[in-house]
Amino acid sequence: MMDGKEKGYLALVLHAHLPFIRHPEYEDFLEEDWFFEAMVETYIPLLDVYERLTQEGVDFRITMSLTPPLCAMMSDDLLRERFRRYLNQRVELTEKEVRRTRHSPYADVAQMYERKFKRIRQLFEEYYHGNVLEGFKKFQDMGKLEIITCCATHGFLPLQLQKESVNAQVRIAADDYARKFGRQPRGIWLAECAYNPGDDAFLKAAGIRYFFMETHGLLYGSPRPRYGVYAPVYCPTGVAAFARDMESAHQVWSAEMGYPGDYRYREFYRDLGYDLDYEYIRPYLHSDGVRRNIAVKYHRITGKVPLSAKQPYNPQEAREMAAAHAGNFMFNRERQIEYLSEFLGKKPLVTSMYDAELYGHWWYEGPDFLEFLFKKLHYDQNTIRPITPSEYLAENPDNQVIQPSMSSWGDKGYNEVWLNGGNDWIYIHLIKAAQRMAELANRFPKADGILRRALNQCARELLLAQSSDWAFLMTMGTAMQYSTKRTKEHVQRFLALYDQINSNSINEDYLRGLEWRDNIFPELDYSIYCSHHSQDIMRQA
Repeated sequence: MMDGKEKGYLALVLHAHLPFIRHPEYEDFLEEDWFFEAMVETYIPLLDVYERLTQEGVDFRITMSLTPPLCAMMSDDLLRERFRRYLNQRVELTEKEVRRTRHSPYADVAQMYERKFKRIRQLFEEYYHGNVLEGFKKFQDMGKLEIITCCATHGFLPLQLQKESVNAQVRIAADDYARKFGRQPRGIWLAECAYNPGDDAFLKAAGIRYFFMETHGLLYGSPRPRYGVYAPVYCPTGVAAFARDMESAHQVWSAEMGYPGDYRYREFYRDLGYDLDYEYIRPYLHSDGVRRNIAVKYHRITGKVPLSAKQPYNPQEAREMAAAHAGNFMFNRERQIEYLSEFLGKKPLVTSMYDAELYGHWWYEGPDFLEFLFKKLHYDQNTIRPITPSEYLAENPDNQVIQPSMSSWGDKGYNEVWLNGGNDWIYIHLIKAAQRMAELANRFPKADGILRRALNQCARELLLAQSSDWAFLMTMGTAMQYSTKRTKEHVQRFLALYDQINSNSINEDYLRGLEWRDNIFPELDYSIYCSHHSQDIMRQA
């Protein structure tokens, strides 16, 4: 139990993000499943962990970004109704599976899934009334969770040459956060942890006090940080930067040495959508009838063997392993903090940063690991105090001022993932569209009526085209056709509206269709793209 004599701090940070995917023009859509799977495997299971910790009286602290596209999907009526259908199908399927597997080695796993999906439905419907943002807001208001924002559509800021777009990505996100959570955001997760020197001026102007960055972005700063990554620094603007601790990152992320690769954990790549008899599984597939993952998996990692040789999953064994790994993680952080506190001569801060979807979606036992970790930190030690960045800055307001370096947490540490031979074609279109958006805003600073609607929709289409997810997926070679299609469609819609505005011939039916389909940021005000906003911020910096 903590007694106020801790030797250092742990800031655990989860970045929760998915691109805005909503297709009301189709009955069902494959990529919408990304959201539904993350809801049942990551977001609601994390809330369940927070519920149990709170009921047990365990004091915990965690920081989560909930990006504006993710918040938009969580609060969208159409997607909530489709998620409800998806969840009810899983409950129905697992009830059938409990009966089918009752005399097989998979009986315990089937029962686990039935309990889990029913618990998720209870949380979604009864606790949060169909809107999980209620749950996240609840724990933020309790002081256990600090929710931070992100760039409006996860735009990669270093490659946005128009500062009007950088300012819009930040300010639109901050305003959207305030509407959803009833307070201004204190922190931001820059998309892909991509920091461009000087962009912190836009964070300051939006009232944001801190951001996160990759290790080398701080270590290569000028002057060199006195405490390495184990204390935040202030940029010249006064905005604080927290950098990732790679030692704790590798323990969880690494494919070779990370916890999620343990052979007792659930195998991600073998799914009942492919294993079961087609007619049996058909009601739980999409309307096209094509086999695909359905988020029910019965096997463990086993080892480096073919999928067909994977052994049955043992939920209890995996849960015990998650507890052991949580204990190992805490032990290593204790030793790390004890060493650093003597070496640095002050209490170090270890900032552990991860994609939230690792916990539950990719690493099924990840939420169990977090629950055990917070319990162990609460009951079993007094070396480490979990803390949020805002709490740390309130207690430790004096920090070194440096200029951090341009950096990202992508492969090789800079821009290559989002700018390479496979995706460089997008930028001539994105940059030109951004220039034209600023041109429109400057020409019509106070439009109203249908012109205002068209200008707002131009901004939405530009924002959606700027999502870093599309360039990332092109580089990874996954969902390449979809990411290419989305980029082209949003640019084409922007250009069509641009031409209609210029020719004073706005097609209201066309505009209404775009507003219905691409409905993110309903309160958006296009005038944020007026150049004087960004110019004033840069002058003041």
